Amino acid sequence: MNIEQKIINSIRVVSADAIQKANSGHPGLPMGAAPMAYTLWSRHLNVNPDDVNWINRDRFVLSAGHGSMLLYSLLHLYGFKVSMEDIKNFRQLNSNTPGHPEYGMTDGVETSTGPLGQGVGMAVGLAMAEKHLAAKFNKEDAKIVDHYTYVLCGDGDLMEGISSEASSLAGTLGLSKLIMLYDSNSITIEGSTDLAFTEDVAKRYEAYGWQVLKVEDGNDILAIDNAIKEAKAEQKKPTIIIITTKIGYGSPNKVGKASAHGAPLGEDEIEKMREFLQWDYKPFEIPEEIYDETKRQLDKKLEIYNNYQTDLKAYKEKYPKDFKDFEIAISGKSDEDIFDDEYFSFEKDMASRAASGILLNRIANKLPTMFGGSADLAPSNKTFMENSDSFSNENPLGKNIHFGVREHGMAAIANGILLHGGLRSYCATFLVFSDYMKGAMRLSALMEIPQIYILTHDSIGVGEDGPTHQPIDQLAMLRSIPNMKVFRPADFTETAYAWKYAMESEKSPVSIALTRQNLEALENSGEGVMNGAYIVSEAKNELKMILIATGSEVATAINAKEKSEFKDNIRVVSMPSMELFEEQTDEYKEKILPKNIEKRISVEALSTFGWGNYTGIKGINIGMNSFGKSAPANQVFEDFKINEEGILQAIKELFKS
Repeated sequence: MNIEQKIINSIRVVSADAIQKANSGHPGLPMGAAPMAYTLWSRHLNVNPDDVNWINRDRFVLSAGHGSMLLYSLLHLYGFKVSMEDIKNFRQLNSNTPGHPEYGMTDGVETSTGPLGQGVGMAVGLAMAEKHLAAKFNKEDAKIVDHYTYVLCGDGDLMEGISSEASSLAGTLGLSKLIMLYDSNSITIEGSTDLAFTEDVAKRYEAYGWQVLKVEDGNDILAIDNAIKEAKAEQKKPTIIIITTKIGYGSPNKVGKASAHGAPLGEDEIEKMREFLQWDYKPFEIPEEIYDETKRQLDKKLEIYNNYQTDLKAYKEKYPKDFKDFEIAISGKSDEDIFDDEYFSFEKDMASRAASGILLNRIANKLPTMFGGSADLAPSNKTFMENSDSFSNENPLGKNIHFGVREHGMAAIANGILLHGGLRSYCATFLVFSDYMKGAMRLSALMEIPQIYILTHDSIGVGEDGPTHQPIDQLAMLRSIPNMKVFRPADFTETAYAWKYAMESEKSPVSIALTRQNLEALENSGEGVMNGAYIVSEAKNELKMILIATGSEVATAINAKEKSEFKDNIRVVSMPSMELFEEQTDEYKEKILPKNIEKRISVEALSTFGWGNYTGIKGINIGMNSFGKSAPANQVFEDFKINEEGILQAIKELFKS
């Protein structure tokens, strides 16, 4: 057995041993895909375990994240901070080898994966970032952004619709630095893929505009190597390499069977696997000759890394301004004061989506790393950066991304762009369609990356488009995601602070819900937004009631208060972000919402779910507990009594109690 085969078998056996010890996991993919993964890592993947954030490293995304032991084995063998003790603690509490790869937890993991298809989407984003930055900074005699994105996926990834959305866009954009290794083993949890997946994947990807290569034997590392070389030689298209494998290869009784997918092999089968693979070592034992060989391979990768550092130094000397811009891009900061007086100045009342569009352009004019767009709704979302062109295959310098009608793919792609580094990504659609984006938005929050989601047409104020387009439950859904910061600003000033928070956030994604209809400027709106809630209209006399509102309903609440016979005893609180308010001190919360004031009314033209936390059992929650209706916006608000009349009626009711 040659040394390369021995390394491949070590990946198989250690993966099976770790899963057996944990009594939980997925041995099938690591055993079947070990040859393709080893070939990629040993002969092509340029990384440096001593500089894991090296900007010009190749990216490897294991989209089929259930096969995490494949990745952990590779990270261990190639010098990353994944010890054999870590592997022994696979899937155990607080270990750095969790059941699926988690970004920020395990050294060398590029992104959290596991929800199938997400990795494909994020890989497209990584490749888009590389293409844009390369166009911006590379010179004919100096390429400081020049790397590949590799994604290993399985049948399940390609069944999920998100992979179709992302792959279609990748073909349109000609992402030639994107290479997908498709582990085609024809098995899912329920059995053969023929039960539900009989399409011709090759023809599908040809139709997307990809180069399609095939390797008939997943154990043939020479054929895999040649296919990767051919993929790297392609200059105009992304490449999918369809590699036919046998799930659970090495297990005599479970190879090619669904039972190898998601359960330990069992002690008896582990022994039979060792015999089949001619592996005469104890569990978790890897002979030194394997470490010696991977170290030799790493030394070659280090040469590439060192050469890059030399080239970067020469680039700095020859192109000092570009180098400075490159450094600023990588830092993620701006060398200008973005949030100056001009940033906060507006001349007239406007919809918060319009204010957001102005703010985006003010930011983009001072922060050239902004890179994003909309799901075919830029004119409605107000997300086009006016001083830049559209990003395309022909013009990779463009900063405005046209994602097409692909919300789920868009959100995952945006995550990939942000994870790449050097760019500040955002994406946009209508709030009601955030449902399509939920999986990727949840991963933004889980990975603690500050993705920006612009979500317009934020209530029944959408009007004539009717209940299919009027969001009701979406804001409550977003608020329920741990680490997601949600803003629903009440005017242009609150919108400005919401964007400021989003741009300064380091570990939390931000969703900004914005109106279609115009909003009047509030007299007292301001920096209190950064506390999540603040007083916009105070009681002149003894405080007896609090109105709490968000977005377009804040002005309505203030106007209702002024018409009430009890106006001198009523406080109006704007609460643009529940999450930020919950992070404030108990003293601040008490100052804004004193516990002794039990007469409380919330006003928000969306689901009332969650508002009881602030209004209590004696309060009234004005909002939506049904779907909307199709009519002009003012008529819809009136019909559902989310207007001054409805608020005045609630005020009278509470004061009588």
